[in-house]
This record gives sequence, structure tokens and C-alpha cells, in this order.
Amino acid sequence: MVVTGHIEEKIEVPKGVQVTMAGQKLTVKGPNGTLTRDFAHEKVKMKVDGGHVEVSCEMPRTAEKALVGTYGSHVRNMFGGVTHGWEYEMKIVYSHFPIKAATKGNKFIIENFLGEKAPRQANIIGDTKVQVKGNEVIATGADLESVSQTAANIERATRIKGFDPRVFQDGIYITEKARRAK
Repeated sequence: MVVTGHIEEKIEVPKGVQVTMAGQKLTVKGPNGTLTRDFAHEKVKMKVDGGHVEVSCEMPRTAEKALVGTYGSHVRNMFGGVTHGWEYEMKIVYSHFPIKAATKGNKFIIENFLGEKAPRQANIIGDTKVQVKGNEVIATGADLESVSQTAANIERATRIKGFDPRVFQDGIYITEKARRAK
């Protein structure tokens, strides 16, 4: 199969955001912090050109065309993170035993889940902040992947095995994904 052509995506840099490229690493600085990501690929090239970030590929195959779009999405998510941040909202649900949840360092501790004596733990990834307000758990941060992985870790920590999920609906569940932080 002979592939010809060139594919390119331009992403505009928002106001108040500084973008630098050192080798294959893109660094984005904004009011909510700094994010750095490695975009190493032999065929997909990225450069900072004035007020734009250009992602391009010469003679792309199908996978490389998709990668250009993926890299563009990662850059837009980085811009969103350093300008307004990302937030995941979760809800603590229990019907049998009241769940007590708290953060301790880079761990999220879940106590008294289904009456268990040993507390369950979930890792908090990167610079993600986790707050517990009553039955609400809110994870916020600049890096979308860290915030979403932290929320997934918390949800997974309360997964129930060996019980009927229609009866035992206890757990911590994600109710709202990847919205702009307030």
C-alpha cells in the first residue's frame, strides 16, 4: 500500500499559557501549574510556532494519522489543565454499614466498608487533590490523566466480589467525569 501526503493539526495556545519544546518534551505553564509530557515518536513531529502548537506527519499510515489526533487531544487537555484544571465528582453510597473515607498523604483510606475490619486503600496519583465533603468525594488537579486515574483507583478499591451487586450496592462511584474545576 502506497501512502502519500501530509497530515497536520494546529492547536492555538490560550492566553496566559507559555509553551516550550525541549527535544520531544512539551512543557506547558499556566495559572494552575506546569505540565510536562514526552511526545516521542519517530514519524510524528511536534513544534511550537508562535501562538500555535503544530503536530504533523509526513507520509502517514493509518496509525500515524490517529496518533496526530491523539497528540492534539493531549495538548488541548494540558492547556485545559493549566488554565482551569480538571475535576471528578464521586458519591459514597452505603446501605449496610456507614463508610468513613479520608485522605492520608498520597493514599485514600476507606474504613468500615461492608463492616470490614481492615481499611481499604487507593493511590492518589501525582498532584491530585482529593476532598471528602459528606457523601461527596471530589478529585481535582491540572493533569487530566492523574485525576482520572485517581478517581478510577478510588472506585476500584470499593469493588465487591462474591456478593450480588443488585443487593450490595455499597461503594464509591464516579458521578461526573472530567469537568472544568470551579
